[in-house]
Amino acid sequence: MTALPGIGPQLGRAFERLAGPLVVDLLWHLPTGLIDRRHAPPVKALAAGEVATLRVKVEAHQPGFGRRPYRVLCADDSGVLTLIYFNVKGDYLARLFPVGAERIVSGRVEFYGDQAQLAHPDLVLRPDELDRLRPIEPVYPLTAGLAPRIVQRAVAAALDRVPDLPEWADPGLKRSRGWPGWAEALRSAHNPASSLDLAAAAPARQRLAYDEVLASQLAVALVRARRQRRRGRIIAGTGQLAEKVEAALGFAPTAAQRLAMAEIAADMRQPRRMMRLLQGDVGSGKTLVALMAMLAAVESGAQAALMAPTEILARQHHETLRRLAKPAGVAIGLLTGRERGRARETTLAGLASGLIPIVVGTHALLQPDVAFRDLALAVIDEQHRFGVEQRLALGEKGREADTLLLSATPIPRTLMMTVYGDLDVSPLTEKPPGRRPVDTRTVPLDRLDEVVAAISRALAQGAKAYWICPLVDESEDADLAAVRERAKALERRLPGRVGLVHGQLKATDKDRVMAGFAGGAIDLLVATTVVEVGVDVPAATIMVVEHAERFGLAQLHQLRGRIGRGDQPSTCLLLYQPPLGEVARQRLSTLRETDDGFRIAEEDLRLRGAGEVLGTRQSGLPSLRLADLEAHAELIAVAHDDARLVLDRDPHLASARGEALRLLLYLFRRDEAVQYLRAG
Repeated sequence: MTALPGIGPQLGRAFERLAGPLVVDLLWHLPTGLIDRRHAPPVKALAAGEVATLRVKVEAHQPGFGRRPYRVLCADDSGVLTLIYFNVKGDYLARLFPVGAERIVSGRVEFYGDQAQLAHPDLVLRPDELDRLRPIEPVYPLTAGLAPRIVQRAVAAALDRVPDLPEWADPGLKRSRGWPGWAEALRSAHNPASSLDLAAAAPARQRLAYDEVLASQLAVALVRARRQRRRGRIIAGTGQLAEKVEAALGFAPTAAQRLAMAEIAADMRQPRRMMRLLQGDVGSGKTLVALMAMLAAVESGAQAALMAPTEILARQHHETLRRLAKPAGVAIGLLTGRERGRARETTLAGLASGLIPIVVGTHALLQPDVAFRDLALAVIDEQHRFGVEQRLALGEKGREADTLLLSATPIPRTLMMTVYGDLDVSPLTEKPPGRRPVDTRTVPLDRLDEVVAAISRALAQGAKAYWICPLVDESEDADLAAVRERAKALERRLPGRVGLVHGQLKATDKDRVMAGFAGGAIDLLVATTVVEVGVDVPAATIMVVEHAERFGLAQLHQLRGRIGRGDQPSTCLLLYQPPLGEVARQRLSTLRETDDGFRIAEEDLRLRGAGEVLGTRQSGLPSLRLADLEAHAELIAVAHDDARLVLDRDPHLASARGEALRLLLYLFRRDEAVQYLRAG
């Protein structure tokens, strides 16, 4: 960024925070508004709230003192205009506005009584500087240390450096859509002539969004093609262990589970590595499907491993898998950071010798001293909570191992194509038989006492309940204090029956409280969102979420999924602080209306955007800056097909368009995909 004129190291750091470290990042930083300076009425015709540009003569200065602002009195033939400045230092304004001089000033008009004024005008020019007046100015998102003028100048300098590049867009598509070329689209997007040019549907913005999505689609298609060329191994189970497990279930798997099992089994029988995503709503039965895949590996004489992001979740999986696999007599090992000494050594020896055919663990499975005799299947649970490299690292401990990714967060179709286009996907769209819908209600926080009284009555009748408090960031002491305070208040009402869990507890303390809630004396668990994923207490039938308006839609759905897991009716109470903002109101309304995780995921994407829904910034996935997954959903589908057609015809991107597409990949920093081309 410091390659641009006037940007030194300090400004360079501010620009890096704003847009990124490279000049091209500034080109992707599009304006979100505009200022129209063409309105130039006389002073007497000014109206409050409008942006006006006026030619006035400086009449007098009234320096401020104390809290009083500095005033510069100006006038035209029709009336007096006051310019207001706060915190003025030195003779800056005296030099800027010499008495008797003419100045062009522009800004938003305010009135004090019947006196028109501009507070800190956006623009002050001498009459001989009129060529610097832009009739329409773009407005950019800013960050600390950067003024609007500085950003505008930097973007203009970046646009001056835009090279003429060969066209990578399909000519027919470009013609039918009326799109400009890439360089022209950039200049148009950064110089909007009206508010229509700021819309996602504007031709220039559509073109740039398509370029970004095409780069993303091409990159994932290249990754997929490379993976399909990587040799795998044929894993064909006998079905004997799976039959024993299914016979003891007591229920029949759903049609969606059967289809997913068949798709995974077919993948594992192929001589290439499986990379499949099993996605399903809370309680849709992913664990059983994953177990059947792991049993196929064991039946073929190999091993399988399941990695979970937290110790609580790993132990939960371990218990569930042990119970399910018991009829087949398959040992399930456990390896987390807590296993030490002889217990750890025994597990390591069992994995190395093959005596432990299936292991469940956390990141501890990735440690160098963990070795398998023959790992054939790596299962990654809540895969978006691991970095890209971590997801692949477990499979690398095996010989050409298959990978099965699990996600309890249903992923919208457009996001699936954009982010996970390199994966095969098996969705679980049904809930197992017997799962009852949860009665979801919204309750204002001023009825808190009624809620506590109702919880007390329910617990007296043998119920168990969660009480979730918001924790935006575990370093925020105020939020953590609020969780502890709520637990104390509820403990006073229900002595000896309340447990508290949050992210700053030691793992052993957390597990002790969770065990007490699952089967012991604790009937009311006060917690932060550490219970969001994986904790399975079928006896819990009540979920209270305090300050529900502070949670995301998918997060609230995940929390609600902790109840309704048994055969008893369940209730979710969403406590909110009125008045609700429009987005929060829509979130809570959606939760009341549906428990369909896929519909909720689509709504969450609409309300919050892709980066928030998946936490892509944390998971090593590229975030989209120009494309809007809702507004440009149709373009994503077109780019998806275009990328695959290109690679079918020109797998090495060696044609003229292929060479141009390589430039596109570099522009959007999908360089890794180009490396795959070279590596074959």
